[in-house]
Amino acid sequence: MNSYSPNRRNTISIVIPTYNEEQNIGELVDQLQEQLQTSLPQYDHEIIIIDNDSVDGTRGIIRLLCKKYSNVKAIFNERNFGWLRSPVYGLTQASGDCIVMLCADFQDPLDMIPKFVEKWEQGCMVVAGQKTSSGESKLKYAVRSLYYKIIRKFSDGNYLEHFTGFGLYDRKFIDVIRELKGPLPFLRGYVMEFIGDPEVIQYVQPARKHGKSWGSFSRLYDTAMISITAYTKVGLRFATFLGVISAALSFAAGLFYLIYKLTHWFTFSAGMAPIIVGIFFIGGIQLFFLGMIGEYILSINERVKNRPLVIEEERINFDKHNSDETVH
Repeated sequence: MNSYSPNRRNTISIVIPTYNEEQNIGELVDQLQEQLQTSLPQYDHEIIIIDNDSVDGTRGIIRLLCKKYSNVKAIFNERNFGWLRSPVYGLTQASGDCIVMLCADFQDPLDMIPKFVEKWEQGCMVVAGQKTSSGESKLKYAVRSLYYKIIRKFSDGNYLEHFTGFGLYDRKFIDVIRELKGPLPFLRGYVMEFIGDPEVIQYVQPARKHGKSWGSFSRLYDTAMISITAYTKVGLRFATFLGVISAALSFAAGLFYLIYKLTHWFTFSAGMAPIIVGIFFIGGIQLFFLGMIGEYILSINERVKNRPLVIEEERINFDKHNSDETVH
């Protein structure tokens, strides 16, 4: 059972992570205010913008928004703590009965919010937005699709394809996340691990309205490695199976050469080529899986540090009660 209560006035929190979104954030908040007042007037609303140390004029615009709207709150991070940590920290700072997270680039449609809330009123703990297509490049979307299919096939749970974190989360689910330790949060993995089969609403993702995407190759690679090391055993299992197969093939080849040499002692000359090929083949496999094991060790190292998700530089429009609550 979720936190929705028809007998009182519930609160919806909207969490918006930002990094260099000066062209988007002002227009987004204005449209969001209109959307919430028009479609969900029966709810109280708060909008939390958590800025990950933007280097353009984003923070100045956020300050103006906090003066313009009393229900807009801001958290300014001391530095850029990465695209995984900052959004999850923002979720844990929300005070609403349900929390909606969306990006500041207009790729998460605002008209999805009432649909999320409707499912939440029906008792859903998590309502996930799932992309069916996207305005981004076809190549990038195809690569993402392949990645999701691989992770879904080898993961221990029901990994939701094309789910970026855009959705609604009940207060009780966020309370669970708040209790988790470690500086490497992965929201999509948490949904798979603790919810398993969330309510899904599909949508078409529009293209980014202004500015450029910060989704670099290294960011996509980090996501893939976190998914593989935290929620699958495929890397280590594949290493074990391939090692056994390679050993069996090497033994069979060696036995074949031994028998053939004994039966054709004066006519058969194996030469150095099979030895060189075998050495490079086995060496390549060893290096590949040493790297894979290194990724698992790196993941373990990050998770056992037990450091805070972010360090705040400043808060705006949070009352005394909220500002005294520190969640790591």
